[in-house]
Parts: sequence; structure tokens; C-alpha cells
Amino acid sequence: MNWDIFLQLLNPEVIGFSLFGTILGIIFSAIPGLNAAIGISLLLPVTYVLSPAAGVLMLGGIYMGGEYGGSITAILLNVPGAVENTATAWDGHPLALQGRSREALYLSIFASTFGGIVGVLCLVFFTPPLASISLKFGASEMLLVSLVGLSIVGSLAGKNIWKALFATALGLFIATIGTDSISGVRRMTFGIWPLSAGINLISMVMGFYCFGEMFKNIGQKKAATFEFKDIPIKRLTVLREMFAKWRVLIKSTVIGIFLGILPGIGGGTSNFVAYGEAKRSSKDPDSFGKGNIEGVIAAEASNNAVVGGACIPLLTLGIPGSLNAALVGAGLMMHGIIPGPDLFITRPDVAYVFMYGMIFVTIAMGLIGTFGIRFFNQILKVKMQYLIPLVLCFSIFGSFSINNSMFDVFVALIFGILGIVLRTFDIPLSPLMIGAVLSNLIELNYRRSVALAGSQGVSLPMFILGRPICLIVLGIFVLFVAVMVYSNIKKKKAAQAI
Repeated sequence: MNWDIFLQLLNPEVIGFSLFGTILGIIFSAIPGLNAAIGISLLLPVTYVLSPAAGVLMLGGIYMGGEYGGSITAILLNVPGAVENTATAWDGHPLALQGRSREALYLSIFASTFGGIVGVLCLVFFTPPLASISLKFGASEMLLVSLVGLSIVGSLAGKNIWKALFATALGLFIATIGTDSISGVRRMTFGIWPLSAGINLISMVMGFYCFGEMFKNIGQKKAATFEFKDIPIKRLTVLREMFAKWRVLIKSTVIGIFLGILPGIGGGTSNFVAYGEAKRSSKDPDSFGKGNIEGVIAAEASNNAVVGGACIPLLTLGIPGSLNAALVGAGLMMHGIIPGPDLFITRPDVAYVFMYGMIFVTIAMGLIGTFGIRFFNQILKVKMQYLIPLVLCFSIFGSFSINNSMFDVFVALIFGILGIVLRTFDIPLSPLMIGAVLSNLIELNYRRSVALAGSQGVSLPMFILGRPICLIVLGIFVLFVAVMVYSNIKKKKAAQAI
């Protein structure tokens, strides 16, 4: 790092707007229905009056802070502020119910900071080689990666694999509603015109977790709703706890970086994949969903690691790895700076200030999250009769803000009722969400792969087997399944021996 870049990083404007963006990202994602993408979109015009370095780092701060912020309400209320924090709620909220809300919140911010810093360091040191990897992933490679992601449903099935498979199929089906992205034909809209745009993933999260959770608590006695304890715990104790799970921490971070590099994947997928892998490799998988700290660590380390990964192809190739990365790229283009191969030749100062500045942004996020926990935890002291309407109001506003349409609010309400019905029959929501997240990726890349195979006059299996990266992904998948089957057989033998 040369002296000019160091001076730009010390510029009060750059520091101030980086902090502002980070705080705003945390707040936006902590409010149900809002997310980092909305925050970046709202602040995008502001970057025009700022210097390129200050503007793009403010957007980067919103992106990084937004990946973490939704974990606050996910842990405290079982209401993920953003899709990227859905898996965090599965173990974070049970920890809060056990009086370990501080521990869960500390684990969340520490894991997010670790994943974020490692992701940004990869952005700084390994940008060109890692970006070239993403270019080699075509439709068939993306199809196999998506299918591998779908295979984690087996580790989240719980006691009834058939209910989990039903939930997954339902999620896959729901995501197909709308206009076919390739043919332009409307599918399963039943003559309802707003359904042509499809079911928004945010509406599903709002319905299943925000509306559903609040509906469940309406009318219950106070003792049955929010009798939280708040057991004090030292930060260093939690830090040691997290690093004691270093295998999960590192593995989840690598998953986040890798999936971030691949265009279109993002934190919404990485937190599910990392969580599923953490459960699969755990010595006590049955404790997941009941307050296992590994679940929180895996979900949060992976979704913040995505940020650095998603910015690698953006800066070097001009191909954003996620929607938020694309919006950051739009902030650069507003100043006439085009992300891509020429960026490090024409404006290396902006590129390096952004990369090194994101380290500062991540550290700032860690400090804000760590020292803000005492304030976040105050939400547990709010009486349920006040909390329910407050969360519902934010959820309605968040659902409406997706497309400025009341239709999205009605969709979220329907999913809220559906969530209660599914819970009544013990049908898990996690496989459903995984199916919905991966459905479009699987369908789009399958159809592209079929078209590419047809253009070469070969069948799809032969086309896939003829691509080296596909063989590597298939090998990893087979190994994954073999280890999972062996682990299940071992557990059954141990149970029979007892």
C-alpha cells in the first residue's frame, strides 16, 4: 500500500461515510423487511456528491453491515431481518430462550467479523486468481453446485425425511410461480397479474418468520411468550468458545468466499450451505435447532465472508457476485469508473482504497456490534403486547417496500398463515427455504446446460462429464454423500450397542 492510498484512507470524509454506511447497513437489516440492497439503493444518489473513495466505501459499509444486522432480530425475536440471517435464527433464538441471548449476539458479531475480514483479505491478496476461477464456472458447473447445496436438506431433515422432502418440493414449486425467465411464459399465476413477477423471497421470509412468529404469540399468556432471562457473559469467554470451534469457523468462511465468487449465489445461499455442513460434520447433530453455538457461528461467518468473495469478480472482471455487489459497482459507474480488467490500470487508487477500506469497515462493524449488544438486548424487556404490533408494522412496511405494492403484503400474510399450518404438522421450514432459494438457480442453469449440450449434439450427462470442473464438483458431492451415509450408519450402530 503506497502513501497516497494511506492518506486517502485517513481522509475524514472517507472515515465518516464508511462508518455511516456500516451503521446504516446494520440498522436496515435489523428492521424486518428492509435489507442492505434497499439501503444501498436509497444512498446510491448520495455517492454522486461524494468523492469516489468515500462513496463506494459507504456502499461497501452498508453491504458488510447488512450481512450482520439481520442476526440481531433473528436471535432475539426469531425474526430474521434479512434472508441472509435465516439460518442464524434456527439456533440463535433457542439460545436466547435459554437465557443466553448475550452469548448468541456475541457469537454472531465475532463470527461475522472473522468471516468478513478473511473475505476482504482474500479480496486484497487473491483477487486475480480467484476471479479467473469464477469465469470457468458455466451453466453446468453452477447447476451441480446448486444441486450440492440442495443436498444439505438431508442433514436438516430431523426425524422425518419425508416431511423435509415435502417441504423442499414445496419450496422448489413456490419459486417457479411467475414468468419463465427464458421463454417469457407465465406459469401458475391463475390469472392473477401481480403473480407474473413471481413470489419474492423477502415476502416468504417476512411471512414465515415475522408474521408467523407474531401470529403464534397473539393471545398467549405472558408466561408463554417472552419470559427471557439475560445471563451475563464475558466477551473473552465467548471469543474462546468461538475459536474452540475453529474447524466450523474456517470451513464456513471458505464456503462463504467460494459461493460469493460465483455470480448469483450470495449470502442467502451460503448461510444455508454452511449451516447444513456444520450440522452434518457435528458430533452432536441432534442439538442443532436447539441452541448449538456452531449453528450461529457457521451461518454468520459464511454470510459476511460472501462480501469479499462477491467483490472479487466485480473489481477484476466487472461481473458482480451478488445483487449488493452489483449496486456497489453502480456506485463506481456513477463516477465514470467502470469495474473490470482496466480498473487497476485507469483508477488503481479507487480500487485499492476500496479493498483496504473494507478492512476498516469490517473492524468498525465488529466494534459497533460488540459494544451495541447491551442496547440490542433491551428489546427483550419490551412487553409482548407492544412488541407484536411493532414487528407487524415493520413487516408490513418491509413487505410493501419490495415493489411498493400491497400485493406483496398479502403474499407475506398468506405465508404467515401457511407457516403456522406447517408448524402444526411438524413440517420444517428450513428445507422449504433452501428449496425456494435454490430453485431458480437450478432451473435456469439446467435449461442452459440442456441447450448447450444440444448445440454440441450430446446428451446432458455426457456434456457434464466432459467438463473437468464438473467432475471435481461431482467428486466432492459423492464424497459428501458417502461421509453422510457412513456417519448415519455409525450412529445407528452406536445406538444399537446401547
